[in-house]
Amino acid sequence: MESELAAASVRTIPRKKSGFVRNMRKYKFLYLLIAPGLLYFIVFYYVPMYGVVIAFQDFKPFGGLENMIVRPDWVGLKHFRTFFDSYYFGRLLQNTFLISGYKLLFGFPAPIVLALMLNEVKQGKFKKTVQTISYLPHFLSWVIIGGMVMALLSQTTGPINAIIAAMGGKPVGFLGETDYFRSILVASDVWASVGWGSIVYLAALAGIDPALYESARIDGANRLQQMLHISLPGMANIVSILFVLAVGGILNAGFEQVLLLYSPSVYSVGDIIDTYVYREGLLSSNFSYAAAIGMFKNVVGLLFLLTANVIVKKLGKEGVW
Repeated sequence: MESELAAASVRTIPRKKSGFVRNMRKYKFLYLLIAPGLLYFIVFYYVPMYGVVIAFQDFKPFGGLENMIVRPDWVGLKHFRTFFDSYYFGRLLQNTFLISGYKLLFGFPAPIVLALMLNEVKQGKFKKTVQTISYLPHFLSWVIIGGMVMALLSQTTGPINAIIAAMGGKPVGFLGETDYFRSILVASDVWASVGWGSIVYLAALAGIDPALYESARIDGANRLQQMLHISLPGMANIVSILFVLAVGGILNAGFEQVLLLYSPSVYSVGDIIDTYVYREGLLSSNFSYAAAIGMFKNVVGLLFLLTANVIVKKLGKEGVW
């Protein structure tokens, strides 16, 4: 009798659902909100990842289904070795690292400085005006920004060269000079991104308890000391997370920007991995070779991301995971 009661009690106990299913039912409307974004990344980022297999094949897009799926021509690491042994490998790697490194060096702290400065502004109208002006370039495509840069630096009609000529100098073709090209890339990128990048830091500063500033003022701290000892530590975690992500994209030197502004005369200092992949893959139809180069770039970026995340966490700051 006791065994029958025990068996009956076991049957009546409901099975505990897994945490994921329970959360799905509890927050079904929140999951429904993120569904379109999740679907976008699945369709356009994860499904195409299958295409990386052509980096290990001699892919012929017009060879029929038999060549592409049934019996593809596998060549192993042939395209990787070809890239590593090519004349362009060292130059592309150097240009990509230098341009990305300069953008990280000057572009990463710029939004932080702007956010700290805007946080100190007490006049609401002036603050909103500066924010609006600094945000505007983010909403312009690189086609428009590239056209503005070309017009500004034009050797014949550009205002910069007009000033140089008025002062007795000789007009300079800035976009065709190797000495100026990287500086133009970095300066235009910082100008285009500094305002939008400061939004996250302003949000972090808004979350700092105002009582901390009041206590610091009572103790005699000036604005610079408040900034160094309250504002900066208050946004340290978000700074560390964004720094890790920026380091992870160290090989993304700005494909659209470089493609619109460079020319063969500055290939030696401006040709990067992405533009080389574009020329080899789309213009020369070397799809497998271009896929191998792109895969190499992404693997190196992943290694940088993992390394930066470990270092940041070792320093006691917040990492990406």
